[in-house]
Amino acid sequence: MRSRNALSVFRWVALALIFLAIAFTGYQLVRYSRLRSSFAPGMRIAGVPVGGLTQGAAAERLVQAYGVPVELHYGDAVIQVKPQVLGFELDLELMLAAADLQRIDQPFWSAFWNYLWNQMPSPQPVPLSASIAEDRLRSYLSSEIASRYDRPPSVSVPIAGSVDFQPGIPGTSLDIDRAVTLIDDALRSPNARVVNLTFNRVSPQRPSFQNLEVLLKQTLDLSGFDGLTEIYLLDLQTEQEINFAYQLGTEITPGVAFTAASTIKIPIVVSTFRRFDEPTPDYITDMVKLMIERSENDPADRLMEQVMGGNLGPLELTDDLQALGLENTFLAGYFYPGAPLLVRISTPANERADISTNPDVYNQTTPAEMGTLLNDIYQCSENGGGSFAAVWPGEISKTECQKMIDYLVLNDIPMLIRAGLPEGTRIGHKHGWIQESDGLLHSVADAAIVYTPGGNYILTIFMYQSRQLVFDPANQLVADLSRAIYNYYNIPD
Repeated sequence: MRSRNALSVFRWVALALIFLAIAFTGYQLVRYSRLRSSFAPGMRIAGVPVGGLTQGAAAERLVQAYGVPVELHYGDAVIQVKPQVLGFELDLELMLAAADLQRIDQPFWSAFWNYLWNQMPSPQPVPLSASIAEDRLRSYLSSEIASRYDRPPSVSVPIAGSVDFQPGIPGTSLDIDRAVTLIDDALRSPNARVVNLTFNRVSPQRPSFQNLEVLLKQTLDLSGFDGLTEIYLLDLQTEQEINFAYQLGTEITPGVAFTAASTIKIPIVVSTFRRFDEPTPDYITDMVKLMIERSENDPADRLMEQVMGGNLGPLELTDDLQALGLENTFLAGYFYPGAPLLVRISTPANERADISTNPDVYNQTTPAEMGTLLNDIYQCSENGGGSFAAVWPGEISKTECQKMIDYLVLNDIPMLIRAGLPEGTRIGHKHGWIQESDGLLHSVADAAIVYTPGGNYILTIFMYQSRQLVFDPANQLVADLSRAIYNYYNIPD
């Protein structure tokens, strides 16, 4: 009897345990079913936690996270902009489908079993899937940011009463390419939504070439020089020119015939190198060096006599100049005292009726033509091209033109154009002045290639005074003009 009662109790306990197991399993099944209808704990879509959320709730959270405005910092300005304005769009359907695929990828009962034993696999994060309309982003940066917040540089201006310039203030220009990258990164992040935009520094602009011309004329006015001055300036980067003749506040048509004096030795160098194949004989280069560095006349005469054509050497030189299109530049006789005038040469410049400097009948030029010849040398030295290659193909090499400039650099007298330049500035030039038949100085000239950090240029300055030209104030004026031009090219930041 007691054995039956014990068995009955055991059965009731077993039935109770079975009932509890069924109830527990049913409860866990309900919980798992609810859990399976939402995303698994730990699930992240595009960096946003969505574990335990339904698809709808997850979509709402993603939209909320990626809909936060991006904050742009540009200088002192803070701009908040909505992602949709920048062409940003989430691909919710694709991301939610990828996340949901992990939920239904396992068979229900197998997944339920793993759930019961707390062996559910960790969900794999779903990467961001979104698109950005770069054209809209660039358009916004250009029209809304750059146009409003870029700071243009101010123009440098001449300082009244001097040959110096007041530096301008640098500006800023939005680096749009870099901004696109930074904003793209911010739009694709749910939390790093602040962007510090970068910008390029815009250097202050130089004054215009016209303003430089005004400054040069003001410098002439302030000097009190009442003679005639003609200036030719050629920018070797842009090929812009300034060429004007000026006297006592009055502009005169440029292209005035001046006594060339020793500046005519520049074309002698060109014609000499044209007539020799490389390497040029040492006795020739020795004479060139003496002619340029010491401005000696005897080597110039010997070069024309030995290299160009005996008694008619100066006319051979003139023919070379005519071939280059320099119709106002010539040499009509040798330098030695008492040398005969080989021919009287008329030019458009010396036949002008409106102005005359009483130029030497032996040698003449205009500032623009001497500047043009220096430009031919410079272009040949840089790339082997220019007029020399066109007029005398194969006769003057790039190396020879570089040597010509090296010889002009040896003319290192601390006067005229050279006196207006900082120490160490490379300048290849030839100066010139002579006493006229009345025993007085009337003309001063200098023709130069100037190399500076801010740009290279050709500068020729010719001055004439019908009365005696006093050298010291004329030298100072040329130096001031030279300094003004150097300062224009090298305005400090």
